[in-house]
Amino acid sequence: MTKPVRKIVLPVAGLGTRFLPATKAIPKEMLPVLDRPLIQYAVEEAIEAGIRDIILVTGRNKQVMEDHFDHAYELETILQERDKADALDIARSMLQEEGRIAYVRQMRPRGLGHAVWCARELVNDEPFAVALPDDLIKGKPGTLKQMIDAYNVHGGNIVATMDVAKEDTSKYGVITPGKANGSCIEVRGLVEKPHPEDAPSTQAVVGRYILQPEVMQALSAKEIGAGGEIQLTDAMAKMIGTQPFHALEFEGVRFDCGSKLGWLMANVAMGMEDPALRDRLRTAMHAI
Repeated sequence: MTKPVRKIVLPVAGLGTRFLPATKAIPKEMLPVLDRPLIQYAVEEAIEAGIRDIILVTGRNKQVMEDHFDHAYELETILQERDKADALDIARSMLQEEGRIAYVRQMRPRGLGHAVWCARELVNDEPFAVALPDDLIKGKPGTLKQMIDAYNVHGGNIVATMDVAKEDTSKYGVITPGKANGSCIEVRGLVEKPHPEDAPSTQAVVGRYILQPEVMQALSAKEIGAGGEIQLTDAMAKMIGTQPFHALEFEGVRFDCGSKLGWLMANVAMGMEDPALRDRLRTAMHAI
């Protein structure tokens, strides 16, 4: 019987150097897209998928994320006194049931694989999801919900993929595809950041994963991969052939909010979906 996915790991310890100097004091995961920080979009996507236990792998100077998911008593008191009920509801909208969000520290930046490994004691012996908050994916239902639905059919490990230009394969983990079943593709191989001439396909992995707990054992070897870091892709590749492994071509639009252009495009896209902003935004953009 397939075990349900109840937990998600959100690696949020990165330095966000592409957004300096803003990220000197503000974690990149707290950069707002329209009116919500990136981390909140990721948490809301997980909750929509039926995941309830949120594990944030944080680093130094990331305490503001913990504060974001907690009560702001001073602010809430002022809003109550001023009878601003709508604003009060917004301020409380990100609160989760106590004990549903846990935090673990990644003490050194050693790569995505290492960040996921840092959550091993909280994941325990359960399948779990991983989401990278700076990969914002706009779609209905959310990508994690699509992946959970696929997992309930296929079990095992599932990664979200999209087709990219051949010359861009060196920026991603890339799968060797097998048999396709609708939007799900059997994964026969996985390589991190291949040279375009060596890429086994143009199906690139983006920041959404459902993984079996055995991946933690592979990560425990702490093998150094591309970029001198412990790569999650390398550990996942070891699961191929031992467990079911599929890629899901998700339905939605992905924005790389780790880049300035992707973050700007995400803000415009979300703004165009807001009825209160759409017409004024379109007019303002034409005036630029």
